[in-house]
Amino acid sequence: MAFSSSASSSLLRAYSSYSRTRFFHSSFRNLSPTSPSLLNHQRSLASAAVRSFQCPRWSHRLDWSSPLSLRAQIRAVSPVIERFERTFATMAAEHHFKAVLKSLPKPGGGEYGKFYSLPALNDPRIDKLPYSIRILLESAVRNCDNFQTKKEDVEKIIDWENSSPKQVEIPFKPARVLLQDFTGVPAVVDLACMRDAMHKLGSDTSKINPLVPVDLVIDHSVQVDVTRSENAVQANMELEFQRNKERFSFLKWGSTAFHNMLVVPPGSGIVHQVNLEYLGRVVFNTNGMLYPDSVVGTDSHTTMIDGLGVAGWGVGGIEAEAAMLGQPMSMVLPGVVGFKLSGKLGNGVTATDLVLTVTQMLRKHGVVGKFVEFYGDGMGELSLADRATIANMSPEYGATMGFFPVDHVTLQYLKLTGRSDETPQQERVYSSYLELNLAEVEPCISGPKRPHDRVSLREMKSDWNSCLNNKVGFKGFAVPKEAQGKVVKFFFHGQPAELRHGGVVIAAITSCTNTSNPSVMLGAGLVAKKACELGLQVKPWIKTSLAPGSGVVTKYLLQSGLQEYLNKQGFHIVGYGCTTCIGNSGELDESVATAISENGNLENFNYIIASAVLSGNRNFEGRVHALTRANYLASPPLVVAYALAGTVDIDFDKEPIGTGKDGRSVYFKDIWPSNEEIAEAVHSSVLPDMFKSTYEAITKGNPMWNQLSVPSSTMYSWDPNSTYIHEPPYFKNMTMEPPGANGVKDAYCLLNFGDSITTDHISPAGSIHKDSPTAKYLLDRGVERKDFNSYGSRRGNDEVMARGTFANIRLVNKLLNGEVGPRTIHVPTGEKLYIFEAAMRYKDAGYDTIVLAGAEYGSGSSRDWAAKGPMLLGVKAVIAKSFERIHRSNLVGMGIIPLCFKSGEDADTLGLTGHERYTIDLPSNITDIRPGQDVTVTTDNGKSFTCTVRFDTEEQIETTNRKEKEATCWGCGLRIHLPTNGAVVKCGASIRAAFPVIFSVCYTTGIVHSIITVILAVATVSTYCLAAFRYGSSLSFYRELCWRSESSAFHRFPIFSHFEYNLCFSDLCIYEFPYLAVIGVQNSRALVIIDHQPADGCNKRSNSGFNKLRHGVLS
Repeated sequence: MAFSSSASSSLLRAYSSYSRTRFFHSSFRNLSPTSPSLLNHQRSLASAAVRSFQCPRWSHRLDWSSPLSLRAQIRAVSPVIERFERTFATMAAEHHFKAVLKSLPKPGGGEYGKFYSLPALNDPRIDKLPYSIRILLESAVRNCDNFQTKKEDVEKIIDWENSSPKQVEIPFKPARVLLQDFTGVPAVVDLACMRDAMHKLGSDTSKINPLVPVDLVIDHSVQVDVTRSENAVQANMELEFQRNKERFSFLKWGSTAFHNMLVVPPGSGIVHQVNLEYLGRVVFNTNGMLYPDSVVGTDSHTTMIDGLGVAGWGVGGIEAEAAMLGQPMSMVLPGVVGFKLSGKLGNGVTATDLVLTVTQMLRKHGVVGKFVEFYGDGMGELSLADRATIANMSPEYGATMGFFPVDHVTLQYLKLTGRSDETPQQERVYSSYLELNLAEVEPCISGPKRPHDRVSLREMKSDWNSCLNNKVGFKGFAVPKEAQGKVVKFFFHGQPAELRHGGVVIAAITSCTNTSNPSVMLGAGLVAKKACELGLQVKPWIKTSLAPGSGVVTKYLLQSGLQEYLNKQGFHIVGYGCTTCIGNSGELDESVATAISENGNLENFNYIIASAVLSGNRNFEGRVHALTRANYLASPPLVVAYALAGTVDIDFDKEPIGTGKDGRSVYFKDIWPSNEEIAEAVHSSVLPDMFKSTYEAITKGNPMWNQLSVPSSTMYSWDPNSTYIHEPPYFKNMTMEPPGANGVKDAYCLLNFGDSITTDHISPAGSIHKDSPTAKYLLDRGVERKDFNSYGSRRGNDEVMARGTFANIRLVNKLLNGEVGPRTIHVPTGEKLYIFEAAMRYKDAGYDTIVLAGAEYGSGSSRDWAAKGPMLLGVKAVIAKSFERIHRSNLVGMGIIPLCFKSGEDADTLGLTGHERYTIDLPSNITDIRPGQDVTVTTDNGKSFTCTVRFDTEEQIETTNRKEKEATCWGCGLRIHLPTNGAVVKCGASIRAAFPVIFSVCYTTGIVHSIITVILAVATVSTYCLAAFRYGSSLSFYRELCWRSESSAFHRFPIFSHFEYNLCFSDLCIYEFPYLAVIGVQNSRALVIIDHQPADGCNKRSNSGFNKLRHGVLS
């Protein structure tokens, strides 16, 4: 396994019975990746796909208009497919590493199950591997079939110390996929659309189903509308269902229409806390096969599960959907940063203070695209909840994941949470090292605009004053000196009130980052209790809220008696979901909103710099609330403290928080609990039965969910008038020919950005501004403003999301010369337009557009619409200093070319204003494109500069290999030479075949090619061509094999498959049908059988045969 042998044995035994008794929605959850039942399912899926799948974009001389005609044509050759499947299944059953498959015996006899033992490989290099890499290794060993995963891939991982610096590519098959509703709705929309495609052929639509367990938690929809009320949870849930009934009905339909999909109803908790406390298996037991749990999720904070010793990270929806359908993920074998922890946290220091310190250190070190693995004596001083807090913020420090190996703390947590014991720590080899003494961590917060801008609590007042003075930027608001003392007086429900710069208007205990940690949640309750006892009270105009990540939190807050004091300070429970952290903070009271913007508006800086303090993980400007320009991340106890102070402009060491009931000043130290007080509260209040009772009922839903009526049909009935669920556009207006590799010519610059443009800037998840193009679209369709809901809730509608692209009201676009907002300059006319309107003008006129950007473009949430939206706006390329990993992958997946400026260069140093027209000299032949190669960009005013193309995978390097190769017909031994230019391959004198790999980015959301094992192309009534080719492991690309006849007439056909065939094709030759072409691959060689007839052989073909073949040649 991926951890020490003693730990693995203990953990496997503990989990063998647990995994078998867990609740699953479908029998598919009990399928082993190598079990006969799953192989049979895959074979039936392949057969169904072959017999019935329609892809209108790439039809190949078939009568696609008539499903009956098509089925008749395909049925004629179904015996071919069945024989092929039988041969494939035989080969797949021969596991290369079956010798290391070991039994885990029970003490009283029998066995818990079998597992692939890494020590049994007897390779000393394994002992030095980081634990996180060993998880990748176990997966590769277990899934090694020499089709999807090869023994060479296993060797790459074993040799990690040498191969990782070379950026080699490996496949990885996660055990399951995790979704939340904002990203889950588009995924289910895609699956529903695929069923429609199957239905058009009259086929079995039930073949479209996830092949791995998919867990979807509805947690992103609840908004903080009602606060400071005992009835807030019920009132907010009623509003949540009122707004989202259509979406929820759609997801409930999906939970019954699709196998292997668990949907956790609204009101259950936050996805990552539910994953940590309940969904995380740690070890799977599938039909007696034991293997480590691993997960990819469409939310970047999927990494929270890394604190439990489960490998998990965020991916784009395109990759997640492919993983659902059984595709291995292609990933660069990452470097691993070893982060050594020592010492113990000091008194009054929280896990939140620690994670903000770690985030700053790792961001400075540079860990993008890497794993971070924690080790050292300090590990024993951190609870699992503390570890989960650190792991949760991996996206903020830039790592793919922040991993904590399984140890005794992990096992203790499993027992606490109702799941069912020794692991010695060993020094491992890492790519680089960092070290932190926990005793050196001090209380801090982070902001005002980025999570890694940590500020020590003792320096907060001076830092705030610097922010007021600094020029506009991540640490500046440029408030003139004479305006810094501005005071706005107003009445709040008849009570006099006032606001100054730095005044707190939102104080939210929110986000799985912290609500999963009992120590900080109970710490917040103790602060509230001490404040109540001293006579302090939070100002009534501050919007306070508490949104736990699961029902367990409510139970232990009630058990401790601390919820009472939180309620007295206004922190009533408002719901179970992400709320303020995702931007669902709800509206501010009208009097407060007016006070903030008095004598100013959102388009200039002449208004109060109001603050929000939240226990979240993201504080990008415009995310939390449109009116809070300063947003600080803090621990839950500090959220309460700042709410009591009413401002961030305070020195807690020197200034009082307020005046107590006896008239004395109350200071921070008077309300802050000691570590001992918090530990006692945790010990007495957090009980295992709370977890058991909460999660036993989680799938039972609630009355509102249970009352939702959904159709029993497995096909979704699209409503053309719906503003929530809309049939996606990706299958519309497709041509028979893929677009090919095209450069960008004379493109206009749609936007010119600086550094740190996040996915929140590109595709906001929060509220819809009343004057935006989206608002106009909704109003025109009869949607009242009060029912706008959020962008995140409408991700199932492409019309809304296209209009919401770049709609962040805090967007800073250099084309506007300092003006802030979602507008740009339409260069040909010089008009200032909303970005959507300008993009449509360019698109309607037939012009391409590009985006210029600085460093860290696309950081933040793993948000597909941040790539889908720009594609729908007509953006063809983004030229930036650097990209965030997931977003770069999503751009490629949607057909947008990511280009990086050379080191030391950017738009400013090159003198680019964005008013130029840009031509990107991308090779038209994919064989001329290499990962990381340089291309030239020229402008219409004579400038020229070099950029790096960010296509990064080794798979693409293999496909563009220039070395001459030979392919052999396994049926007759005929050898075919593949020339270095990939242009012409001669077979005899009568036919020639070209083998270039044609580049095209799939803009069908990755679904089409993910489910097709083999595509049968019927060329003419008497000529049949069977093609089997491995789908490229980079999810952004597919491969085509081109065949050309003597007359040079040719047709292209994309060959999709997720298997690489490594078997003899000679017994697959169908003697009943002459002129058969079978294409396969072995080690990147093309394997060809053409017109294989036993009487004649490959070298004795008749011209008549080729004349028949000529009219139906595969391309």
